[in-house]
Formats: sequence, structure tokens, C-alpha cells
Amino acid sequence: WTKKFQAFTQSKKPELLSTNDVKEFLTFLAVKRRVSATTQNQAFNSLLFFYRHVLNKEFGKIDGVVRAKRRPYIPVVLSREEINEILKRLEPPYDLVVKLLYGCGLRLFECLGLRVQCMNFDAGIVTVHDGKGQKDRTVPLPQTILPELRAHLELLKDLHRSDLDRGYAGVFLVNALEQKYKNAAREFIWQWFFPAKQLTVESKTGEYRRFHLHETHVQQAIKQAVGKARITKRATAHTFRHSFASHLLQGNYDIRTIQELLGHSDVSTTMIYTHTVKSVTLKEAQSPLDF
Repeated sequence: WTKKFQAFTQSKKPELLSTNDVKEFLTFLAVKRRVSATTQNQAFNSLLFFYRHVLNKEFGKIDGVVRAKRRPYIPVVLSREEINEILKRLEPPYDLVVKLLYGCGLRLFECLGLRVQCMNFDAGIVTVHDGKGQKDRTVPLPQTILPELRAHLELLKDLHRSDLDRGYAGVFLVNALEQKYKNAAREFIWQWFFPAKQLTVESKTGEYRRFHLHETHVQQAIKQAVGKARITKRATAHTFRHSFASHLLQGNYDIRTIQELLGHSDVSTTMIYTHTVKSVTLKEAQSPLDF
């Protein structure tokens, strides 16, 4: 954004740059370039950082800027048939990842960040720790994939035993947990539910540790499966979360329940899914007593 701003101002000297230059540039983006509101905000924040930390100047008031219009966004939703076709073309463990993305409405980083202890098969729930906004929530596990999850857990036990025999230092932990619980990184309950295939060497210590499955590997697997299934929609990992919410709405789940399952702090965020479901209107108004 700095380079684009420099080109717009025709390489004006930094000391001569003013708030008006920023206003004109942001208006130019909205009017001439017709960028989205998100892109215009990104440009604004980039220039704010540039002014404060490079030029050591303050913006002052940015008034009179033409704001880019925020276009209504309607999520892409897959049908059950399309999801099944994609699942048929995914290899383990990517198929199980997608089943949790769709079956539990998880974000990709939430799914890959799951630890063994997050799964409670007896209660039939999965606990998501440190979701978006650092919030925790519990979500019901799909009963149909419980056998697959249990079988996957047995594979994790074998992998963990093998890692211990090789003398690995454990998994990566967050928020100084390793300082608090010295042996946690090597304990089974702290192992990733979707571990990376290879151990990682820490540059500072030279120790071998295991990270979770990388997001790009999952995204690439999904992209290939969508292509092989000849799906005519732009489907990504997040599309399965959209489909989870839309299908619950179609199943007459109330919007507040869906909000809690998705982990949205504001119900207005969840309301976007009402645009993905065909509305059904009664021809005649009825009293609830007559339902």
C-alpha cells in the first residue's frame, strides 16, 4: 500500500505528505478503483501505521472521504450430495477433518488445533478451546463418525508411543503451558488430534517436536477433491462451516442455537445464513393455537 500511495502522490517527499493526500488516495480507491470496503479499510490501516511508525506523524481527522460501499455477502453453501461427493475423494485424515468441519461447524484453525483431550466420546461432545476471540465452546459430535474418531484415536496412541521411543521433546504448547506443566508436551492428552506427518526440529534447541497438520495441506486436499467431484461452486474449507449453519437452519433449528454452535458473539453475524435458505411463506396467517 505504501508503494501505491507513493505512485498516487507522484513520489512526493515524505515531509510534504499531509492528511489531504491520504483523503484523496482513499477517495480515489473508492471512486476510481471501485475497491471493496474491506480493501479501503486495509489501505487506511496500512497508511495509519506508515504515518505513525515511519513518518512519526499523526493523521488528524480524516473527514470527507468517500467510503466504499459494503456489498452484501451471501456464503456459498454445498448440498449434502455435493459434500458426500467431495468426501469420497478425500484420503485420511483429510476426510475426517472435513467431516468435523461440516459435522460440527468448526473453523479450520479450530479443527486442526484440537487436542486429544478435546474429544469426549462418552458425552458425545468436542470442546473447542481458544476459538475466534479466544472463546471456548462445546459442540455435539456427529454420532455417525464416532467409530471413525475412535479408530483414529487408536492410531494416535501408536504414533505417540513411537514418538516417545524416538525420544522426541513433545508437541508444541501455547500460552506458557510448558513452563506450568513440565511434562505436558509428552503426555498423550496434550497430543494433537490431527498431527503433522513429520516431526519438526526446533531451531533454538535442536529438539524434535510435533506440530499439527498444516492448514495448507488440508486446503490443497479439499481443492483437489472439489475439482475431481466437478463441483461447480467455489468451495473452500470454510464452505463446510457455512453448509453446517445453513443445513441446521433448513432443519428448523432456531438462530440462537446456531449462533452458540458457531461461536458467534453477535447474532447479526449468524443472520447472514437466512439468505442461503429458501423462505417458506404461509398464504394465510394462523394463530399459534391452530398449529
